[in-house]
Amino acid sequence: MPVQVQIVIFAVIAAFVLFQLYNVLGKKVGRQPEDNPRPVAAAPAPGTPEAAAAQRANVLDAVTLASIAGLRARDPSFDPNRFLEGARQAYETIVSAYAQGDRETLKPLLTPTVMASFEAGIAAREARGETETTEFVHAPRADLEEATAVENRAITRVRFLAELRNRVRPAGGGEEAIEERRVAEIWTFERLLGAADPNWVLSRTEAATA
Repeated sequence: MPVQVQIVIFAVIAAFVLFQLYNVLGKKVGRQPEDNPRPVAAAPAPGTPEAAAAQRANVLDAVTLASIAGLRARDPSFDPNRFLEGARQAYETIVSAYAQGDRETLKPLLTPTVMASFEAGIAAREARGETETTEFVHAPRADLEEATAVENRAITRVRFLAELRNRVRPAGGGEEAIEERRVAEIWTFERLLGAADPNWVLSRTEAATA
């Protein structure tokens, strides 16, 4: 068979094989990523409260990370996430115990100075014959503002945002007064570095902007 004829035959066979491969490999098999695109969360519109909160969170994160580095250099075991969870629990416990006048619960959680201040408030309420309870409408929010080491103390500042429902009953069993309010506070916690007791105590409270 002439060489030219053989080349033509091989060319036809090759073309047929390539056509079949295209039919098989060129088709999409199964579900493709574009069939179910992943939803993208919309960014908050500029100028809205959500956008301002997101920007503030980013700035605080950068500042907090820098301050945490200083504390962790002195205390490598410091875990900000675990600390915040404990701080949130301490906040709920302290607020509820203060309302109930539970001095035994408060004492190990506060410095002597803060305990003296809380004691004065409890004593004044008892002198009026009032009883009080506090409920959290929603779980409080806790944000770490600062974490640092000063001399032999670890010091943290936490911003708490909470919505509270206070129930106050006056002396003589009068009508109960119910008040709901939003609270924004910064609490400062501290503990001795290297101490056997790893617990933090509340050393200061101050009002904060929401």
